[in-house]
Amino acid sequence: MAIEVRIPTILRTYTDGAKAVTGAGATLAELITDLDSRHPGIRARLVEENGELRRFVNVYLNDEDVRFLKGSATELTDGDQVTILPAVAGGAR
Repeated sequence: MAIEVRIPTILRTYTDGAKAVTGAGATLAELITDLDSRHPGIRARLVEENGELRRFVNVYLNDEDVRFLKGSATELTDGDQVTILPAVAGGAR
């Protein structure tokens, strides 16, 4: 099963500069574990010790925020596209 994962600039040091990588897994959690086996250290930047996504990391499955699906238990299928985006904070007061 091949899933394309789009990597934000801040995490590309883990993917040797690649903007997108492929991974495998039946769920988002499995995909992140697979990514970490190929790109060591990336998992720690994406999830907490309990396996839930970090608060300031947004993950989209085919343009849908996984927080509104099943979070790290979101099911994946062959050909899906996962996009990782760091949350942007700030704004005018």
